Amino acid sequence: MWSGPRNLSTALMYAFAARGDCAVWDEPFYAAYLKATGIDHPMKDEVIAAGEADAARVAEACLGPLPDGRAIWYQKHMTMHMVPAFDRGFMRGLTNVFLIRHPARVVASYSKKREAATLADIGFVQQAELFEQVAGFTGETPLVVDSADIRADPRGTLGRLCARLGIPFVESMLRWEAGPKPFDGVWAPHWYNAVHASTGIDEPEGDLPSLAAGYAPIVEQALPYYQRLAAHRL
Repeated sequence: MWSGPRNLSTALMYAFAARGDCAVWDEPFYAAYLKATGIDHPMKDEVIAAGEADAARVAEACLGPLPDGRAIWYQKHMTMHMVPAFDRGFMRGLTNVFLIRHPARVVASYSKKREAATLADIGFVQQAELFEQVAGFTGETPLVVDSADIRADPRGTLGRLCARLGIPFVESMLRWEAGPKPFDGVWAPHWYNAVHASTGIDEPEGDLPSLAAGYAPIVEQALPYYQRLAAHRL
């Protein structure tokens, strides 16, 4: 699942973990991304220390074997983690799905956790690039799911996603226990407070949020990339 930050990505990971037949992996390339770019992120040193900073080793691990003998492996990937220097050939061995969210909502949420966000930080350009790459090597339009559709109709949207993936939908995907999870990344204390308070997919979102001064241009820049993928959403 290829997503930018603040896209409902952790809640969707929780939903798949709640199936019972699915292992999950939270942002496998995060440490490698921070090591390669030197970018300053909250808990940067802890993330690098806790993860695998060699992108080639992460890519190899993404191809299996599946952990704990599970039938499905849900990998929550951040699009901006795939810096140009990283070999993306491993993606040919995966089923790649793209999770999108309107950039105004992403920027409003992201800015509460990390100020001075840039277009590169929120992953829309990288997501569109990866989408085109997957379309190129598969010859098919990749699956796209919009977080707004999940919020509006969790059962229906997750049901359609599972059907397209060739796996059964199970009701347990709709609920989970509140609190941290053993598979959370080490960065969870900074980023996951809202999802830790949740017990399922939240109710539908309302109007687009008002943005602090200076963020509107980022939304305008990101919007065409979002719209390109949104045209193909489930």
